[in-house]
Amino acid sequence: MDKIELILGQLQKSTFRSRFTLSQKEKLYIEEKGMDIVEKHAYDFIHTRLTPSFIPNDGKQTPMKGHPVFIAQHATATCCRSCLEKWHKIKKGKELTKEEQEYIVSVIMAWIKKH
Repeated sequence: MDKIELILGQLQKSTFRSRFTLSQKEKLYIEEKGMDIVEKHAYDFIHTRLTPSFIPNDGKQTPMKGHPVFIAQHATATCCRSCLEKWHKIKKGKELTKEEQEYIVSVIMAWIKKH
């Protein structure tokens, strides 16, 4: 089992994380835009909202609705630096590396593909 499958399995055991699902509207958005565009959005959101070493509104920067990536971020604990540290062992207080950003987007996209 690879690292992403393992973490998705662990997250699914969390009552809070497992309650997130994609609505019909979000599924339609994915169908209309395509997975490549959704993945590009994921990279953009991660780069602007999570990559900096200090985020003044950490824990509140990811909306709970409005885009499939936002839902996936909450489901996969990639919504803030605190959750990234707790679930993915990515330390707060430092800028995310390109590899860490790629890992986060991979987790998000794997979750979206399953749902």
